[in-house]
Amino acid sequence: PQVPLAESKPLWEISHGAWEGCLESEIETRYPGELERWRTTPTAVQMPGGENLQQVWDRAIAAWEQIIAEALGRGKPEQIGLVVAHDAINKVILCHVTGLGPEQFWSFKQGNGAISVIDFDQRGKPILQAMNITTHLAGGILDRTAAGAL
Repeated sequence: PQVPLAESKPLWEISHGAWEGCLESEIETRYPGELERWRTTPTAVQMPGGENLQQVWDRAIAAWEQIIAEALGRGKPEQIGLVVAHDAINKVILCHVTGLGPEQFWSFKQGNGAISVIDFDQRGKPILQAMNITTHLAGGILDRTAAGAL
């Protein structure tokens, strides 16, 4: 079957700005304490030359809501869609569909190549069916694909 493919810039990964491509030790040297703040209070960090979490949250949720509205509006009860994104975007979407805010950003882990499944009931309410499945990557049940990732 023909499957339409569309790129959505609002679902691009967070811009780490000056942190992009740096080791954690380099970030800590150049921006003392900021990496720890990112890990403990991500909503309080503005990455130099990059984005803050609220900016990412706003654009990702707007794009997500548009995708869902279009999918649910097609009138097909078994409509299936696929959204492919990176770690921060996936965490934002997972927070959103489970009713958590940006402050709980670190409540979810998303491994590289992980699959999460979000279903919708008859009223359009999201249901998280599965999260962070990485068994297809031959790594076993516990995900070790994103060790050390921001």
